[in-house]
Amino acid sequence: MNDAPAAQPILIEGRERDLGDGFTVRRLLPHMRARLVGPFIFFDHMGPARLAPGQGLDVRPHPHIGLATVTFLFEGAMRHRDSLGCAQDIVPGDVNWMTAGRGIVHSERTPPDARAAGGSLHGIQTWVALPRAHEEDAPEFHHHDASTLPEVTRAGVRLRLIAGEAYGERAPVRVFSPMFYLGGEMDADAALDLPAGHAERGVYVVDGEVEMGARTLAAMQMGVQLGGVPLRLRARRPSRVMLFGGAPFGEPRFIWWNFVSSSRERIEAAKADWKEGRFDPVPGEHEFIPLPER
Repeated sequence: MNDAPAAQPILIEGRERDLGDGFTVRRLLPHMRARLVGPFIFFDHMGPARLAPGQGLDVRPHPHIGLATVTFLFEGAMRHRDSLGCAQDIVPGDVNWMTAGRGIVHSERTPPDARAAGGSLHGIQTWVALPRAHEEDAPEFHHHDASTLPEVTRAGVRLRLIAGEAYGERAPVRVFSPMFYLGGEMDADAALDLPAGHAERGVYVVDGEVEMGARTLAAMQMGVQLGGVPLRLRARRPSRVMLFGGAPFGEPRFIWWNFVSSSRERIEAAKADWKEGRFDPVPGEHEFIPLPER
């Protein structure tokens, strides 16, 4: 039996970043009080944004190393294209998982039909750090339809398992370290214990209000529990939540721009490779995001 006390959660407030054209993201991780939660090293809440007809998101080609990107939408659509030649639209409930490994370049844009019609875009993007043994793996991209992802239901709770293992279910997404990632809804007064078997746990409230142990989390706030007995969630009102975490990573990680690595020297090499054009390009795309000066 685990007799460790229930560690009370760390409260994290997001920081807004403007991506241009009126589209903002709220960045929760990394944070000075929680550099990683399990393997999760980056957490962005995109939107919600209303896009006028003809307007869309255009994230030009940019590189990654040493991580996996995970895209999950509530509203809208995005088109992923990468240097492997993959092109895949994602719609709400699906998962795009891109393993950067030793290096990949990708773009993310509003598909032409969605751009012409206008509409909304709303979702979560996370980065998962890769263990040292997999940092230099060959890059991969996988798309998983919503119908292939397990559902977890409890009284007043409906969750979809995006990746990893939790509540006796396992998602088909290939992961590289022990982790869990779920998203879904809780009815008012519904309660749920956070997953056992994972020492680090995070909760992000997309909308609504929940109690995480003795702490109340409002919309767009994150609670992080590093160790101890899993806390109980209780929704004060109908709420949309993201649950995530995993085993303590146990290895230091450096993060600079779009690069994650256990080695500062590897990041410096990636910076030089991007600046000198040594990454493979995205077929058919000629734009790119330059290496930041800082």
